[in-house]
Amino acid sequence: MQLPPLVEPAAGLTVDEVRRYSRHLIIPDVGMAGQKRLKNAKVLCVGAGGLGSPALLYLAAAGVGTLGIVEFDVVDESNLQRQIIHSQKDIGRPKAESARDRVLETNPYVNVQMHRERLDSSNVMELFAQYDLIVDGTDNFATRYLVNDACVLLGKPYVWGSIYRFDGQASVFWAEYGPCYRCLYPEPPPPGMVPSCAEGGVLGVLCASIGSIQVTEAIKLLAGIGEPLLGRLMIYDALEMTYRQVKIQKDPNCAVCGANPTVTELIDYEAFCGTISEEAAEAARDSTISVVQLKAMLDERAQGTRDFALIDVREPVEWEIVQIPGAALIPKGQFLDGSALAALPTDKQIVLYCKVGGRSAEALAVVHGAGFTDAIHVGGGINAWVAQIEPDKPSY
Repeated sequence: MQLPPLVEPAAGLTVDEVRRYSRHLIIPDVGMAGQKRLKNAKVLCVGAGGLGSPALLYLAAAGVGTLGIVEFDVVDESNLQRQIIHSQKDIGRPKAESARDRVLETNPYVNVQMHRERLDSSNVMELFAQYDLIVDGTDNFATRYLVNDACVLLGKPYVWGSIYRFDGQASVFWAEYGPCYRCLYPEPPPPGMVPSCAEGGVLGVLCASIGSIQVTEAIKLLAGIGEPLLGRLMIYDALEMTYRQVKIQKDPNCAVCGANPTVTELIDYEAFCGTISEEAAEAARDSTISVVQLKAMLDERAQGTRDFALIDVREPVEWEIVQIPGAALIPKGQFLDGSALAALPTDKQIVLYCKVGGRSAEALAVVHGAGFTDAIHVGGGINAWVAQIEPDKPSY
């Protein structure tokens, strides 16, 4: 269904703005009225990463008058494969600053508001209240549920996107007119079940495909044109080059937007989603070592005064990038299905590691459950190893 325009039009456009936006102005559905609505609009982008990069650039180019950027991270070299709003010279800079500068280079008529902070339950309501619409470029479930619940409580439309490897999804959630994110995903997946882009990778150009869909939806909502992706999930497969849609129904029993909501205020979203399972957290509680401790253990093993089995639980493609010397590769999936257990030595202590520690903690829970009670894992994983022990090796 077509919705009424989200914002009122600005008083007018300057001569320079008319020249800049002329290709919008000659579209009958947009015209002067639609462009003046964009000028008067306030849009907040949560994140200036893979999805936030194209979203911010196209929102700015389209003439959205006020753009907010919520981002606490700094630019890393691994970002540049997909986060096109940043460049080589920005490595080490706060992403919010880098994104602001690029937005203003694209369109100096945009008012950019930087929020250099981590979005959480303590600040989300105040931040969101300042804007008409929220574009979500986050990559974790805890923040998505936080964004959704805050938008429902404030009555804000939420333009959502998600990317992984070659697959992307996008939709519009607005409880006033249709379903919310919880109607689609009432519960988060089990911890560790869905890898992040940092663990599983993402085709860089996929960000542009999904980010541009998000901006298209934002423009339609702001100007009151077309039919938004409300109640529809757009699914994109880049390998097959196919788009398909799935209808989303408003859940009358939804915990946050249903007839009798049980979530009437913000909750602890990290606890709700869980970064790792309870079993993994329990296994890791007294069985975690640092990379410095691992280095000492490896030195002792080289001297023949200690023996243990060092197991890398990452995927083969990650193993090809970088490894810790003396490790063997057994991917986490083989621990979860039990096939790895037969390959583990029973006369040596088992030491597990992954990229940052989450997957190795999940594998550790399985290993402890199988009777290897002295098994341990490496906190921080190979990222910490490269940062502290072998800085000449690549990180990813």
